[in-house]
Amino acid sequence: MEDRTANSNSSDRLANTRAGVSVARIAWHGWPDCYLLKNGSAEAIVVAAIGRVMQLRLAADADGTFWENRTLDGQLHQADAHDWPNFGGDKCWPAPQSAWPSLLGRDWPPPVAFDSLPMQAITTERGVLMTSPVDSDFGIQAVRHVELDSAEPVMRIRTEFRKLHGDPVTVSIWTVTQMQEPERIYALLPAESKFARGYTPLLNAQPAGLKLEDGLLSLVRHPRAYVKIGGDATSLAWVGRNCVVRISAEVEPGEYPDGGCVTQIYTNPNPLQYVELETLGPLATLSAGDQVERTTVYRLMPRTTADPDAEALNIF
Repeated sequence: MEDRTANSNSSDRLANTRAGVSVARIAWHGWPDCYLLKNGSAEAIVVAAIGRVMQLRLAADADGTFWENRTLDGQLHQADAHDWPNFGGDKCWPAPQSAWPSLLGRDWPPPVAFDSLPMQAITTERGVLMTSPVDSDFGIQAVRHVELDSAEPVMRIRTEFRKLHGDPVTVSIWTVTQMQEPERIYALLPAESKFARGYTPLLNAQPAGLKLEDGLLSLVRHPRAYVKIGGDATSLAWVGRNCVVRISAEVEPGEYPDGGCVTQIYTNPNPLQYVELETLGPLATLSAGDQVERTTVYRLMPRTTADPDAEALNIF
């Protein structure tokens, strides 16, 4: 059962009628001091203790769309730990991953200041502002402005990377959203994709159930293999049992990571049944005092038909 008991202290609740969004401080699956954002049509859960947006759902949907690892409920990440705590939810990393060894001395796990260390959080008119510690290897602080639209089932996350010290680094803002197993995942391809097949493989295994029809590339989660593809689609769609989510990112000129990938899709094998919808910004070389930002938009819609292809075309 969900643990979403709101603190009765009025200082822990922001209800802004003009903005159309309420923000309440709650406990969430063992983590205290979390935030529930509501606008009447959608809800989001922010868990600053692990630097995540842990859930996004329609107001009437108890299940939600984001994947959460219930075995790690209430736990915190230890900065000196060698194992990666796969909490789920939505987070940001610095891309490309191929640059991690030169800065971190390893290609895994991710830099912890970006991934799951506690973030400072304050409420805003329509949501929550989270600020990470400064990552000691990149010299970058991540700032995430999480907001709901005043009326529509839309969440926007504006992510900033602030370079505060150290040598210049070249990075891209990489947003990673872990979602529950879908019926299908879709990518809306540009009229002329730079990739011959509409995508580029980023791991050896072939995508399961791959289709390319009506300008949409789609696939399902592979139950036995790790699968990752990238492409120049600017919007992805997740079609679940009750709900559809479109994730769209700003497109700016510049060089993108991994051979020009604007978006990426990862599917995880059993037993952890989740997928990742990822967006990437253009690469930027940051010196101390510089910053870069990028906004990702998440739009929800209830399912209206039994045909997942029709649902994807509808939300695109």
